Amino acid sequence: MSTITCIRTLRLPQRPKLIWLEIETDEGLTGLGETFRGAATVEAAIHELIAPGLIGRDSRQIEAISLELTTPYVGYHSASAEIRAASAVDIALWDLKGQRHGIPIHEALGGACRDRIRVYNTCAGYEFNTQQGARREITDADRAQGPYDDQLAFSRDAGALAISLVEEGYTAMKIWPFDQFARQAGANSISLADVRKGCEAFRQIREAVGDRIEIMCELHSLWDSAAALRICQALEAFDVYWVEDPLCKMDDAQALADLRRRTRVPICASETLGGSVAYRDLLNAGSLDYLMLDLVWCGGFTEARKIAALAQAYNKPLAPHDCTGPVALYAGLHLALHAPTAVLQEVVRASLSTWYGELVTHLPQIVDGVALAPTRPGLGTALRPETRRLAGAIIRETRN
Repeated sequence: MSTITCIRTLRLPQRPKLIWLEIETDEGLTGLGETFRGAATVEAAIHELIAPGLIGRDSRQIEAISLELTTPYVGYHSASAEIRAASAVDIALWDLKGQRHGIPIHEALGGACRDRIRVYNTCAGYEFNTQQGARREITDADRAQGPYDDQLAFSRDAGALAISLVEEGYTAMKIWPFDQFARQAGANSISLADVRKGCEAFRQIREAVGDRIEIMCELHSLWDSAAALRICQALEAFDVYWVEDPLCKMDDAQALADLRRRTRVPICASETLGGSVAYRDLLNAGSLDYLMLDLVWCGGFTEARKIAALAQAYNKPLAPHDCTGPVALYAGLHLALHAPTAVLQEVVRASLSTWYGELVTHLPQIVDGVALAPTRPGLGTALRPETRRLAGAIIRETRN
């Protein structure tokens, strides 16, 4: 037996969208999980819905626990608070498994298909995705907070940013210059002038570094089909690697398939989905070229490896998402090393160079644009002990 004795959550006012979860067992091991968005809601789901049934359970029963937690009475087949909570639990259980056997999770999953994977830099700033509420747009008053304030950089001089990335060994980057023109959720129009303004960043990158870097365009699920089509067709001239989450409803398989048929740019979908059924439906409809998933939203490793198996069955490349937290990055990296069709792992160099390292004991090793396989048991990282002593830390425990 490896009996679960304590479930602990931690929230920090400095990172209000994030929540970390630790599962302790009677072996003296502690597994780490994480999820993102609605942290207080997820905390309630963990301690009120999940923890009472987990205390005293055998932590080795990962598949059985995953089945129970990813099929709640409400909230399934989505990235609901229930599924985000289940994701954090599942990641912690796999962390425990790896520690128990003295192997990294990519080995525990069945072994790695590669010992490194190419990364791309999502061009966010130091505080991107930190504060509650809507994503803040760049204004003329903004000033760079450091050398990696990359959202500010791509809005001012995307060519110079591309040069910086190439000099550091990156071969791919992601930007979102069209967000500023979405006047409301599900925006149904964009002017030709705004399309051209949005394309200017891609022109600057191609003029600065040519084909030495791949460019992804993130549309953040802001557009309806007509506006998304206009943007996608305009981007065809710049040979973008993919256009990500172009529609306001990324679970609409038919609308996404229709868009894909009408443009030459590859479609990437979607970090926003939870559970393998949603991905099965997109794949069946021919809705995507690249499959993106986020392990802290989709159900953790147990569900993610099933999604990866679907990607393999449909011969679609897979790319784990992380623009949220250090555990999400480690989890995505382990899956990307294991999954046969994985091609890229997302990173944010602004976060890696600052606050990720302030929270956890270790970070992935990234050299010349590739992330190397972690060698430590389990995830390969843990919360720093001082994290729980930070001012305003909210710690909640459920014990037997």
